[in-house]
Amino acid sequence: MKLTRRQFLTVLAGTAAAIGVPSVWMSRMKIYDGPVSDHFDGTQFFDPDGVPPKSLAEVLRWQFGGDRQRAKWPEWAPNSYADTPPPRVNGDKVRLSFVGHASWLIQTSGLNILIDPVWSMRVSPVSFAGPKRHNDPGIAFDALPPIDVVLVSHGHYDHLDLATLSKLAAKFAPRVITPLGNDLTMRSADAAIKAEAFDWHDRVELGGGTAATLVPTRHWTARGLFDRNKALWASFVIETPAGKIYVVCDSGYGDGAHFRKVAAKHGPLRLAILPIGAYEPRWFMKDQHMNPADAVKALADCGAEQALANHHGTFQLTDEAIDAPVTALHAALDETSVPRERFVALKPGQVVEV
Repeated sequence: MKLTRRQFLTVLAGTAAAIGVPSVWMSRMKIYDGPVSDHFDGTQFFDPDGVPPKSLAEVLRWQFGGDRQRAKWPEWAPNSYADTPPPRVNGDKVRLSFVGHASWLIQTSGLNILIDPVWSMRVSPVSFAGPKRHNDPGIAFDALPPIDVVLVSHGHYDHLDLATLSKLAAKFAPRVITPLGNDLTMRSADAAIKAEAFDWHDRVELGGGTAATLVPTRHWTARGLFDRNKALWASFVIETPAGKIYVVCDSGYGDGAHFRKVAAKHGPLRLAILPIGAYEPRWFMKDQHMNPADAVKALADCGAEQALANHHGTFQLTDEAIDAPVTALHAALDETSVPRERFVALKPGQVVEV
């Protein structure tokens, strides 16, 4: 199989996994350098309870295999909702607004917290290819309240969006909390991004009695061909006056150990935000992305009272149809006799208050 350079970059950008970038840019990237630990060998991070990411050969097999069945998404799937958040939410209430994909605005204790903010039209290292947005963010950027804190889970382009982080830095100058190594990516692109890097199990005080703890998750990270797992990835447990919120932006299921460990160490959980999309084909995606049936098992494992779905319906990263994750979520809930109102898939712009 022989590909032109443009085809090669298009394929890699389209997977949002093994993404190609110019080698000269990669050579200037700063890479994390820290002590060896139980999940860092001195060069790369790893998950002791996980598996390595797929190889480039497997990426090409997925993209060009003769049995591939890729659903066609509508060119544009407009939102029925648009949120205009209040400037602040005080007291013991938490207000959660779904921006889209894995992006959320969480307002509590007088703090405004963004999760994995992406307002860009593409999540890709190149302008001509890669997953593009199929609906507007649930909050217009100009409608955002003053942002105090941003939590970024890992370096994949659909989660760490440098263009959005730069806009946030210019307008609000928020703290940006992220796992080890991702701070180098951010500051190398824009020194104004106030990135702070932390390890798994670190607890970070955010103010107003609110804190975030970085917890292991079954995933990996990269922004190019030569930096696989050179930075860390994580989920977050956010302590709020209304209870703890477990935010999982990207994760495979495995045997569920990650979710049970969070329940044991951080429970009880008031709410879990769990990914349900980007899961087909299963032979390629199952180790890094949960499907809806996995997400229902993850809810049982972590024991949260309530769950909200994310990581679906905005960017076509994989092969399933745009509405397949929500349909499959309802089926999985019905099959396990879990009430549908316990695990809800919001539309961008919809709001939940706890």
